[in-house]
Amino acid sequence: MLGLKLPTDPRWVNIVEKNIEEILTDHAYCEQKATSTAISLIVKFPEKTELVQAMVALVKEEISHFKMVHDKILERGWVLGKERRDDYVIELTKFFSKGHSRNTHLVHKLLYAALIEARSCERFRLLSENIEDKELAEFYRNLMVSEANHYTMFLKFARQYSDNLDEVNLKWQALLEYEAEIMKNLGKKETMHG
Repeated sequence: MLGLKLPTDPRWVNIVEKNIEEILTDHAYCEQKATSTAISLIVKFPEKTELVQAMVALVKEEISHFKMVHDKILERGWVLGKERRDDYVIELTKFFSKGHSRNTHLVHKLLYAALIEARSCERFRLLSENIEDKELAEFYRNLMVSEANHYTMFLKFARQYSDNLDEVNLKWQALLEYEAEIMKNLGKKETMHG
């Protein structure tokens, strides 16, 4: 369903289990960045009413997810650590060249967001099915559904706002291929995407 060209090695869960505090901190910042992305889309494209309405709802959902993750951190007697560099997102967002029209820029941002949500959904599924900590397994199972909905929403908007549906579908496939190449060098750290 997600269309990812390279699945995460299931052994990534073993890396995560060695440092739950680290994955929860990274996850918390991912939720915060997702909130920021939604706000950014509202600010940059206020005339896209349907998108704005969807992003307002997404801001509420993502910030509630941040709180949920933060609460998990606190329940375990930890505090939120410092933000980590997200090599996955840094590399991913190099794919599309700069200097396009405003509308093309929007479509590219939406495609990036769709792919980040798809990878998050895949990682949440892995955690829900394989992590020994049953409380976290349930937690990630519940979040996985939201991420799948976010992925499909962003992809729908990218297609809706594109001037050329065939072109946006080709861009999506090319971005998926590029992401698979990035993933070959990642999956060795207790981070949500890396």
